Amino acid sequence: MLLVSCYELGHQPLGLAWPRAFLERAGFAPDTLDLAVQPLDEAKVRRARLAAIAVPMHTALRLGVHAAARIRQINPACRIVFHGLYAELNAEHLLGRCADLVVGGEVEGPLVAVVEQLDRGDEPAPHQRPHLERLSFPVPRRGGLPALTRYASLLRDGRRVPAGYVEASRGCLHTCLHCPIPPVYGGRFFAVPRDVVLEDVRRLVVAGAGHITFGDPDFLNGPGHAVRLVRAMHAEFPALSYDFTAKIEHIVRHRRLFSEFAATGCVFVVSAVESLSDVVLANLEKGHTRADVKSALGVLRQAGIALRPSFVPFTPWATSDDYLELLEWIGLEGLIDHVDPIQLAIRLLIPPGSLLVSRSAIRPFLGPLDVGAFTFRWTHPDPRMDALQRDVSTLVEQAARSGEDPAVTFGRIRALANARTGRVVAPTSFRAPPPDRPIAARLTEPWFC
Repeated sequence: MLLVSCYELGHQPLGLAWPRAFLERAGFAPDTLDLAVQPLDEAKVRRARLAAIAVPMHTALRLGVHAAARIRQINPACRIVFHGLYAELNAEHLLGRCADLVVGGEVEGPLVAVVEQLDRGDEPAPHQRPHLERLSFPVPRRGGLPALTRYASLLRDGRRVPAGYVEASRGCLHTCLHCPIPPVYGGRFFAVPRDVVLEDVRRLVVAGAGHITFGDPDFLNGPGHAVRLVRAMHAEFPALSYDFTAKIEHIVRHRRLFSEFAATGCVFVVSAVESLSDVVLANLEKGHTRADVKSALGVLRQAGIALRPSFVPFTPWATSDDYLELLEWIGLEGLIDHVDPIQLAIRLLIPPGSLLVSRSAIRPFLGPLDVGAFTFRWTHPDPRMDALQRDVSTLVEQAARSGEDPAVTFGRIRALANARTGRVVAPTSFRAPPPDRPIAARLTEPWFC
């Protein structure tokens, strides 16, 4: 069988390493292919009786559909399984189109069961309800995957440090309406045993990692688990730095933990701020307010940890003033180097199964499902905002291709937004940072979402 990954935010994919560990424990010997850094290997495809394509993200799904078409062309007899968050959300549209089977939830157990059934000559059900039972986790099997140097690194003090990626938990306790996790997990999360995570970290360090990203949807869903884990990791690897993702409300609620996170090597925290508009935040049911964002930023600054916020600035409820205020806030708070320009172009994604569709507030703007794009179309009530989003996206894409300084890109986005809205910039507004400035620690892969 062949395990295929298409895109996992630029890190070495757990969508290969974990299924491989589960399958090997069950006595199988899967091969792997990461199309983010490797060409499609036709010899591997021809040998495969089953290809399992990991689609934890929308981008991965779009790429995975193309990969499935190539696999089908090369090996028509190969069974194709899609698994992961976006497989479950789009099961109805994948089955019969490009997938023979879809597996969702905690996928590794059901994936092993599918392989065992096929090995016996039985016919598994094409799709079952998401598996949400606690698994017995083996240590991810990374042997044979491309080297860490082919993936995202930490940029810090002018140095590139190879970064490893682990997960200490899966699922999430929260139900933010625009997130793909709640429709599948329903407010549940599962902690990965500490000894499993630590052994994964050890192997990554041996492989050259000097930094670890905890890729949990929210590292502080289980704050006690998180603290004990980083204490143990720091005791064994005191020079190892790390980052994690946490909700704004968790940063505020667990503010007392952040001095210890800093002392154990945390250099930045990613948090889905999404918007500074309380109207938008309420419609997304994010669980925080603009005032909470200010408090969280203060908590992290006091601890000496950088905030790297992610945003969804283009939603049906966001106004042009909201967008301009967001840009102004980023500049005045000195966060230009903490925000990847792509974050200023993100448009709300509404996949099939999204909890947003159940809310009346979205209905005036909602169009039909674009099956090919795996998302519902929506239209902003102010046509200028849709045009601005398209223009910012084009600007950011061109800037990324040319390797432009993100601060220069930010200034151009700001000028574009002002021009589109006819706003005059006040002379007391912030100034762009100099090109020779020290850059805050960040990963070389800018796509947080």
